[in-house]
Amino acid sequence: MTSVNGRSLLELIDGADERGLAAAGLACLDRCLPLLAPDRADVLRPVWAAVARGDGGAWGEAVAKARVELDPDGAEGAEDAGAVRAMLAEAPAAWTAEALRAWAGDCSAAALALHGRFDAAGVPDGLVERCRAGDADGAGPLLAGELRRQQAVLETVAHGPTGLRRARELSVEGGRVLRAVVSRRARTA
Repeated sequence: MTSVNGRSLLELIDGADERGLAAAGLACLDRCLPLLAPDRADVLRPVWAAVARGDGGAWGEAVAKARVELDPDGAEGAEDAGAVRAMLAEAPAAWTAEALRAWAGDCSAAALALHGRFDAAGVPDGLVERCRAGDADGAGPLLAGELRRQQAVLETVAHGPTGLRRARELSVEGGRVLRAVVSRRARTA
């Protein structure tokens, strides 16, 4: 499954600017936040605002504040919550393409793996990296949906700051999907 414009997720990440990379990583974190703090969707709003402004100083401050509010160094929880904590803990304070590209790539892989864990069939070895390279054959519906959202975020943000609204909408939608799946699993467990 390649994106609409034929580029793989890895190619989209490689070609993104600082704002696109920050939005891509943040969107992954935002969609996975229900695994760590189901009732704290608002905590990342200042980080989104910093991305919208393209303000590296505000970005660093907002990320630091979110870390404190979500206490990523707190007590270890479930494996999934730990992966989300790591996504936030690894967010770079520096607004540089190099740092943001590494973080966006790590968040992409982590979010895909987390979504894949909730697919009925699970994620065979290598599937996440194949999906990121453009081959989603064998991906379950949650993994495939997350892949599409990641691609859509990078594609819409590439059109400028106005694409951030759509990126945020995709994150909210993805968070709702994951929250519903987790809730359903908890009720049947």
